[in-house]
Amino acid sequence: MQPLFLKPVFKERIWGGTALKDEFGYEIPTDHTGECWAISAHPKGPSVIEKGQFAGTTLNNLWKEHPELFANPKEEVFPLLIKLLDANMDLSVQVHPDDMYAKVHENGELGKTECWYIIDCKDDADMIFGHNARSKEELVAQMNEGKWDELLRRVNIKPGDFFYVPSGTIHALCEGTLVLETQQSSDTTYRVYDFDRRDAEGNLRDLHLEKAIDVITFPHLDAKYTPRVNEQAEITITTFVESEFFSVFKWDVRGKAAFPAHEQFLLLSVIKGDGVLLHRDERYELKKGTNFIIPVGFGAFELEGQCELIVSHT
Repeated sequence: MQPLFLKPVFKERIWGGTALKDEFGYEIPTDHTGECWAISAHPKGPSVIEKGQFAGTTLNNLWKEHPELFANPKEEVFPLLIKLLDANMDLSVQVHPDDMYAKVHENGELGKTECWYIIDCKDDADMIFGHNARSKEELVAQMNEGKWDELLRRVNIKPGDFFYVPSGTIHALCEGTLVLETQQSSDTTYRVYDFDRRDAEGNLRDLHLEKAIDVITFPHLDAKYTPRVNEQAEITITTFVESEFFSVFKWDVRGKAAFPAHEQFLLLSVIKGDGVLLHRDERYELKKGTNFIIPVGFGAFELEGQCELIVSHT
């Protein structure tokens, strides 16, 4: 059995830039590339297995045809989506529905709870995270009056920060931010405010106010989690969050670290440095920007080198 190395899918966005090329060496399609769908089985951009036994197969087909690699899951669709986001400009202020609302209103799509690991950002960076309205009526009134500065909460951010973003949370990444996002496999976003920007054809982008107001949480509540740090000789493992949707970790390898066999399949993205994955008699080179899955049944393995990875599982 081999790791599943994935070819990323890129998405042009009005707010995108070139950081995915500059930082990770990816061949991006344009200088306005905002998203790298690094590990995706979503029908709008499924990843393709790059090499090995399943080379050329999309991840969504592999999920259907070889469920044994994923512990024979009950879910019909691959549950997670890993993205790298280059916010070269402010993103729109937005909110996502939960599973129940999305199932009814978005043709069975999953809801979208997500989380962000801040890889890099400009000095004195911030982001929009939550709102100050005490009720739906107050929120609608402030939106209608254009009182966005009063309504929206801003928080300062720095590289290495982690944010858990439950469905129903108003949020927006801001200019100069590079993020790894772990989320439910959904592409449903309700745009609340877009700074009156126009697209390439000069049109204002659509807003989705009715649905957004339906799903926004009142009052805003910051998600409660306490990262746990396990410091070892040649690796530091940080557990960021363990939720009903996903668990997310950071592995900071500085030498050689051994890992036991896992009961879950693991999603891994190298965000810094390089190294080698050692498995029995095989060596797999890893570099910044490598994205791969360790399937169920892979067994014990080792990581060697100087590298940082964001790791997740359901």
